[in-house]
Amino acid sequence: MSADQDEGTKDSGGPPLDVDVVVVGGSQSGLAIAWHLQRQGLDFVVLEAGPEVGHVWRSRWDSLKLFTPAQYDALPGLAFPAPADTYPTKDPVADYLQAYANTFNLPVRLNVRVTQLSKTDDGFEVQTADNTFRARQVVVATGPFQVPFIPPAASKLDASVTQVHSAQYRNPKALPQGPVLVVGGGNSGFQIAEELAATRRVDLSVAERVPMLPQRLAGRDLFWWLTRLGLLRVTVGSRLGRRVSRREFIIGSNKRRLRRAGVRFRPRVVDAQGRTVRFADHTTLEDVGVVVWATGYRSDYAWIHIPGVVNNGRVAQRRGVTEVPGLYFLGLSWQHTRGSALLGFVAGDAAWLADRIATRHQAAVSATVPATQEPSS
Repeated sequence: MSADQDEGTKDSGGPPLDVDVVVVGGSQSGLAIAWHLQRQGLDFVVLEAGPEVGHVWRSRWDSLKLFTPAQYDALPGLAFPAPADTYPTKDPVADYLQAYANTFNLPVRLNVRVTQLSKTDDGFEVQTADNTFRARQVVVATGPFQVPFIPPAASKLDASVTQVHSAQYRNPKALPQGPVLVVGGGNSGFQIAEELAATRRVDLSVAERVPMLPQRLAGRDLFWWLTRLGLLRVTVGSRLGRRVSRREFIIGSNKRRLRRAGVRFRPRVVDAQGRTVRFADHTTLEDVGVVVWATGYRSDYAWIHIPGVVNNGRVAQRRGVTEVPGLYFLGLSWQHTRGSALLGFVAGDAAWLADRIATRHQAAVSATVPATQEPSS
């Protein structure tokens, strides 16, 4: 059953459904490994909580652009439909993911939120609101961006202050008139601050110094250089990988450009009261009317009821493989390399995990087939 056939429906209930593999999450990571599982002939299902494939992308702000050019944005088996060295916006990405699921007739079930994952004697039990799936192996492909994080200072602001997380931000017209404080020095914060600065005064609060990389160098896109030099293959366990995995990078923007646009930079927000925000350098911003919190996300694995898999919010895994046989993760930030959570680079991790899933499946099948006895002489 393809994603478009199942669109807008929920499980109808009934007895538990037995499959070889359950994939939790139907965005790029889930679709990438689904492509491999299909070619291996495994019986599997992809459970997607949203109403459509690509809904997370479609719900982002209107002007969002990928910092990876189109030639680096493909999942296995299907090129991204855009010219090289162009930078897709959110809706073409969502359209591509929908087309991908439909092109390969991947068994994606929509509007199916997993409420509990537990271990059984011979595998796993995956519970949703309306059904239960049993599988020998499970891939958690829910990605790194799950629950928007807003700092505690937000709760001290007056109710008259409009506050939105970058996950809810759409465009400047959707915000009240007047100055805006953007909090967060990542790629989202820089992009949103630059967009807002075209029509209003903007202050951008940056907690720490972040390295900034140009989109293009010597006539080539940054990712051409990163792939050519092998930097996207640097693993998290290497000396270089350990260093760079601790930091985020701003790509395609910089402070000089934003200052030219009129953005005023502020240090980390440390407190707020009423309509006043206080920063780490003891300065304040008075009469704050609008705040955009571009402060990232936190993972939510409360539904995983298997001891030892998640410790203090972090998944205990090595290249996506946990210590629980048959349980895997895909699409985590720096799961194996910098590309592990990027649209066009998750394919490598997906192929690696799929091979291990197939090997384990074949071993289980072989163990259940009675050995052929030699005929007696």
